[in-house]
Amino acid sequence: MIIRKPNDNELEKVISLSPQAILDGTLGVVKPTREKVTQLVESLLDRGSYYLIATDGHELMGWVLLGSSKDQFTNETIGFIYELFVLEVFRGKGISEKLMRSGVDHLKNEGYSEVRLSVFSGNKAIELYEKMGFKKRTLTMSLEI
Repeated sequence: MIIRKPNDNELEKVISLSPQAILDGTLGVVKPTREKVTQLVESLLDRGSYYLIATDGHELMGWVLLGSSKDQFTNETIGFIYELFVLEVFRGKGISEKLMRSGVDHLKNEGYSEVRLSVFSGNKAIELYEKMGFKKRTLTMSLEI
């Protein structure tokens, strides 16, 4: 397995699969269209965010989307992990952890002293994030009315 930035064709494939990544990551709550995902991703890419993909030969296994964000209270720029996804057939093989570790290393090498991410309550990835040392910082609550 190799983790690296995608070429243009691979980037297109990642974006085409991102609606499924968002659906899975939000536990089925958010069902974005390809157009909406493209709009969101292009905005992030235009601001310097980028993907790292995990491949085996020419086969895409998964990806992580990295970039920066501003702390809403301190205005400090921090590293941010926007998306982590492993195709279902490759799950359970430690690929998520390798992608996350690579992503954190990239952000550290870019000079960030902190990395944050957002995750839906109940997502299995929380276990991985906590294992890696991520701590709960904020909690968003909702009430349907």
